Amino acid sequence: MTVTSEPKLRLASRLVNGILSIKPVFDLARYRARTMMIKRAESIGVPWTKIVADLQARDWSTEFNQVNNPDLKYPEYYVRSFHAYEEGNLGWEPATEVEVAAYAVHARIWSDSGKDGDPRLRQSYHNVLQAEISESPKAIVDLGCSVGMSTVALQDAFPGATLTGVDLSPYFLAVAKHRVGERENINWVHADAAATGLPSGSYDLVSACLLFHELPKSAAIDILKEARRLLRPGGHLAIMDMNPNSEIYAKMPPYILTLLKSTEPYLDQYFGLDLEKEIVEAGFSKPTLTCNTPRHRTLVAQAC
Repeated sequence: MTVTSEPKLRLASRLVNGILSIKPVFDLARYRARTMMIKRAESIGVPWTKIVADLQARDWSTEFNQVNNPDLKYPEYYVRSFHAYEEGNLGWEPATEVEVAAYAVHARIWSDSGKDGDPRLRQSYHNVLQAEISESPKAIVDLGCSVGMSTVALQDAFPGATLTGVDLSPYFLAVAKHRVGERENINWVHADAAATGLPSGSYDLVSACLLFHELPKSAAIDILKEARRLLRPGGHLAIMDMNPNSEIYAKMPPYILTLLKSTEPYLDQYFGLDLEKEIVEAGFSKPTLTCNTPRHRTLVAQAC
């Protein structure tokens, strides 16, 4: 834990917030963050430009119509810019760039990871799950599944399970459906992770991979309650995300912190959230906490 560095981090965060409140600076920071990711992806052998161009040339109407719930009302926190996209997650540009962006963002978790950083990150998460959960889950919900990278990885980790991927973006889900193709035992649901509409007490594992840092505190608490509703007694909740206590963030240069916060509007709320306490208050046992990378943590708790 980096207790002594927390005041410095809070001060840096306040300074960054002040800088980002100036719109031209905010727009420039988002542009720089996006440019940096594209360059990093290309430098590690991930052809961002070609992959995205090929995806954006497709006709997505079939997949989109198959997953889209036109009656869904989006929560207010979600209808804003995310990840350097003005439209946030509700558009084809972000949806077609999620996968290549993940490879770029996770390329430097370990000094030698490169384009293997993303699969290595997910494997580190699944290693914790397999160590913590004695009986392999048969029914899994993947909350905030995005374009299905986490969903497919979970199915590979637990090949006997049926997976349900839930996401608020029909654009992301359309890309997920295309990526997965004819894989069996994966269902896609266009819904709010705080109100999925899935049956109560029907699942063995609810997983949230890299979701909670994108949530305001109120939404995070609502999602924990929904996860408890979905799980059978004794089922498990698993959350893998950024570790606020990592020295990586405490020592992050102000320039990089500015770029990061320009793409993550709820990062302050996530870093200030006592996630372990909220998990217990939502009806779970005290979670175990494992640092699965130098900057990520995994929490696993059992439904009481």
